[in-house]
Amino acid sequence: MSTADETETSIAARLKRNEAGLVAAVIQQVDTGEVLMLGWMDDEALRRTLTEGRVTFFSRSRQEYWRKGDTSGNIQLVKSVAIDCDGDALLIKVDQVGAACHTGTRTCFDGREIPAVAGERSE
Repeated sequence: MSTADETETSIAARLKRNEAGLVAAVIQQVDTGEVLMLGWMDDEALRRTLTEGRVTFFSRSRQEYWRKGDTSGNIQLVKSVAIDCDGDALLIKVDQVGAACHTGTRTCFDGREIPAVAGERSE
């Protein structure tokens, strides 16, 4: 077994997947810290992401793999991957080329703010 295989196996063993066998992957712009999107990965999508240097997700609706940017040209070049303390999410820092959202916005959160009350509430 190669060192890369051992690394992938070690990471996969630490993941806590949902009932569909998927783990959430938060995608963040490496230089600005901007959260771009959230996608889902299984072990194969993670393996492809780690070995190919481009983010691959598993589509829950289409039940297939998709590599970000293959049709749009808006690729995500992987700079680092981290697993959270509980093992139920990944943080993937990327260099995003073009829009991250399929709607054409820079992030999947642009223009979608929900009003929230800051500070203490008065009763």
